[in-house]
Amino acid sequence: MHLVSDTSWTTHGLSLLWSAEALFRFIRPHEAVSIRQFFALSRAWPEDLPSCGGNTLVVAGLEGCVDTLVPADAESWLDQELRPRLLSFQDEYEGQAGLILWLPAGKQRTHMKPASEEYFWRCAPPFNDQNLAIGRILWAGAEADAGRILDGDEKNQDSDGPAWIGLHHPRIS
Repeated sequence: MHLVSDTSWTTHGLSLLWSAEALFRFIRPHEAVSIRQFFALSRAWPEDLPSCGGNTLVVAGLEGCVDTLVPADAESWLDQELRPRLLSFQDEYEGQAGLILWLPAGKQRTHMKPASEEYFWRCAPPFNDQNLAIGRILWAGAEADAGRILDGDEKNQDSDGPAWIGLHHPRIS
């Protein structure tokens, strides 16, 4: 398991973040865009992004979108609608910009199978007994390249403990 303890995740690659405290160290709340705005931006990516000196885009609302769908539809939507836009973002900025998906409940809903390092997302009720293979869907199965973001300000640096504030993938394929 890779660990990311610096702030490189803020300005390149794709991050799933659930620590509001960490997020607001790097952006102001009004700089985040909704998932709807993200889809609109994907039609013509702006030259400068709203955060981190023009190098980062923070997207809120993904949880709500996924939670409104039955798991099979959520998986399809993530794969067929969201993932192409993630790849488009990465291509547009040649991997030199950060995309942060803000997932407030991510810590409670994200888990990994240690033997395979596969990441899963626990679905919301009434489907909370089901999981989405979030690593396979978003990172094309390259979970081994994903790193756990650790908050350097947290005393307990356990990668499963309070320091774990998100996941970062440097480049999706």
